[in-house]
Amino acid sequence: MTQAINRLLLNDHFKLGTFSANCSSGMAITKVPERWDNSWENNRKLVEMCDAAGLDFMLPIARWIGYGGETNFHFNVLETMTWAAGLLALSKRISVIATLHTAFNHPVVAAKQIATIDHIGKGRAGLNIVAGWNEPEYKAMGLSLPDDHETRYGYGQEWYDIVHKLWSEAGAFDWDGRYFHLKGVHSDPKPWAGIPPIINAAGSEQGRAFAIRNANFLFTPAIDLDRSKKEIAELKDMAQQKGRDVDVLTFSYVVCRPTEKAARDYHEYYAKTHADWAAVDNLIRLQFAHAQSFPHDLLKLIRDRMAAGHGGYPLVGTPEQVADKICMLHETGFGGTTLAFVNYTEEFPYFRDTVLPILEERGLRLPNVSP
Repeated sequence: MTQAINRLLLNDHFKLGTFSANCSSGMAITKVPERWDNSWENNRKLVEMCDAAGLDFMLPIARWIGYGGETNFHFNVLETMTWAAGLLALSKRISVIATLHTAFNHPVVAAKQIATIDHIGKGRAGLNIVAGWNEPEYKAMGLSLPDDHETRYGYGQEWYDIVHKLWSEAGAFDWDGRYFHLKGVHSDPKPWAGIPPIINAAGSEQGRAFAIRNANFLFTPAIDLDRSKKEIAELKDMAQQKGRDVDVLTFSYVVCRPTEKAARDYHEYYAKTHADWAAVDNLIRLQFAHAQSFPHDLLKLIRDRMAAGHGGYPLVGTPEQVADKICMLHETGFGGTTLAFVNYTEEFPYFRDTVLPILEERGLRLPNVSP
């Protein structure tokens, strides 16, 4: 078996990937007509672009109900496991992540699915674990969202313990836990070359403890970089005390234009003048009620950034300015960031041709070698 090369597990560069390309409108909660069409054909074009450009990964959002407003933001979503399988089959180097809710996916089935797509990609798959926060989705599934994070992450820990055991141990086993009671389960084939990279987005104390125990990457917003720098140092120290090395990723949105004025004008156009504010407020209401992903004391700033890019860090300006801001994320301590565009396939080529070379010159990225 050929040794896997999963770009998420390489530690020689600042990682870049895309986020939410499987969802209608991507990360921009906007009404502009050119907003992202998440068709399979567009996702196929995007993975081919990103793979050839040397990006590291593509990360989807698992979503089951839209957020209302005029656009019903995220009402149209390609399911993440089958999406990842298709993109892995179409690509050569890029890692593709499947995002799974622990409450909606049985661990024995999930373990088999991830191992299967990892074979499709010859070691390029990954898993983003979601312990749950979106109450309307739970109701849609006929389930109740636990009020406390201890229960959500207790369930998630047992879920992942089963998945990990299925991936790492030979033979069948029984499981008699608090949430799962299994008899004679096993999963073959195992993943292509060991445990795939694990991502977890966590803001609560319980969630961060879960990420430190299990994940390769903790995924968190960069709202205030001074605050982030302190949090990252604390998280890495906590992980080291547990004998683990956990990196921290964030997410960003990109508006890159030849001039600063052109970038700021377009940002004003799509993220303010034509924002879907009803959808923005629905999303904020749900996240603030049931999740701790964002600091509640920065609501005004978060609301503006939510419209522009689902609360992501703004990379707005000329190629040089966008590169400067990515360097700031690196200096803060982040190991990488996702990228989102109002229209990924239309806007990524300019970012590829103008920003990536600057990052290579500054040593954050390695020169791209075509597959």
